[in-house]
Amino acid sequence: MILLIDNQRGFAVKTIQYQNYQCVQLSSQTLTLLVTQSVGPRILSLQIEDGENLFAELPQKVIVRPDGRMYRFYGGHRLWHAPEDINRTYLPDNEPVEIFPLESGCRAVQPVEPETGLQKVIEIRLPAKRPVVEVEHILTNRGAKPIPCAPWAITQLKPGGVALLPQNTGPMNENPILPNRQIALWPYTDIKNPHLTLKNDVIRIDAKLADGALKVGFSNYRGWLAYWREGVLFVKRTVCHSPAEYYDFGSSSECYCAPDMLELETLGAKVILQPGESAAHKETWEVYPNFEWSDDLAEIMAFIET
Repeated sequence: MILLIDNQRGFAVKTIQYQNYQCVQLSSQTLTLLVTQSVGPRILSLQIEDGENLFAELPQKVIVRPDGRMYRFYGGHRLWHAPEDINRTYLPDNEPVEIFPLESGCRAVQPVEPETGLQKVIEIRLPAKRPVVEVEHILTNRGAKPIPCAPWAITQLKPGGVALLPQNTGPMNENPILPNRQIALWPYTDIKNPHLTLKNDVIRIDAKLADGALKVGFSNYRGWLAYWREGVLFVKRTVCHSPAEYYDFGSSSECYCAPDMLELETLGAKVILQPGESAAHKETWEVYPNFEWSDDLAEIMAFIET
């Protein structure tokens, strides 16, 4: 069923079946997205025209919660709320969501989480003819008590590529002798892991782990994360609001890597949501096909920052 077509902009929305899930398909002249109605809110697929799904597909990946319920990862893109907690973060999102059309996109609305009182919303828009996606992540407190939290946007990508996490190199202010960067490491991260390379201006992660996992977080003042795989460069951009406070030792961006996927993650600033209040966090995704890899990382970073 076609929900919306804009021939002048070359944009269309329709519903299809994908991996046994009912999905809304958003299409521009360059990109195709699948937003599932069956669970979520989730974006399950991102394609360049009719190419392969750039996102990881993890329909069988689960984690068992302390109460015995299973959290399903599904793959693709999701919205969480920080700080990470096994009982709060991993609440199952297996119920259908409501989908509402927007100009050049759609809005996916999750039922209120009864355990937290939070409601998750993702708004997705495909601007005219460019390989760009705008994704707004919204948390609303539908409960009766204040909730400390932060929007947390997570994109799961297929393994085998290279992630670039840009680092701040200049002074933070007029005082050049103060520290200018902060890196967070998780307990399972081996800083000597050969797939993790720390340079002055960038952290490189080769997503080719045979076992185990690693995770890195940092204050991302340069405002982007990138992942290159098989000739496609995926860039996600957001704003690090200084001097706002962030969870995970001040991490506004994070990257998690395991054998079956790599996650590019961005977080909004810490907030205390009063009943009825919302917090929004926006990402912009850019997709560059036929992008030739270069071991001169400065060259790739210059392209991203041009």
